[in-house]
Amino acid sequence: MSELVERVDERDQVVGVADRGEAIRRKWLHRVATVVCRDAEGRILVHRRPENVSRFPGQYNWLLGGAVNAGETYEDAAARELEEELGVCAPVRLAFKFLCRGVISPYWLGVHEAVIAEGVVPDQSEIAWHGWLPEAALREALQQWPFVPDCRKTFTKYIALPGRLPDGLAQTDLVIE
Repeated sequence: MSELVERVDERDQVVGVADRGEAIRRKWLHRVATVVCRDAEGRILVHRRPENVSRFPGQYNWLLGGAVNAGETYEDAAARELEEELGVCAPVRLAFKFLCRGVISPYWLGVHEAVIAEGVVPDQSEIAWHGWLPEAALREALQQWPFVPDCRKTFTKYIALPGRLPDGLAQTDLVIE
């Protein structure tokens, strides 16, 4: 089944619709939405991709997400991916977006944040393992574990972001059960 995405330009303006596979093969800009998941203590969800996936098998990531479908907003795509990959319905907040010159293809990346309870039910076809790491432990893991290359670049941008969700969130801060 074809996955349609919007082709966009260097300013993230829509220029057409294309099959996602073709957009990647031709290196056309399109949109990707991701979510940084934090728990009530501010820890970040980290996961390992299954060994049998076509892209980055067995590698770690601290972002959940995927392509923004044609006609979908970044926020809607981020919320959809959160539900598909973790079985969680939660509000997402756009933290920032940037033009990512990815290792497979260039794309506009919308990075969102969500605070969720620990009781997630990962889709095993997307997530082989998951755990919650404090930001300092994630910084160390990024140096030692095999992470998806584009998420390393994104982490550098994320930690420099003013107004991002901090470690040590209060129990009442945005937690969705």
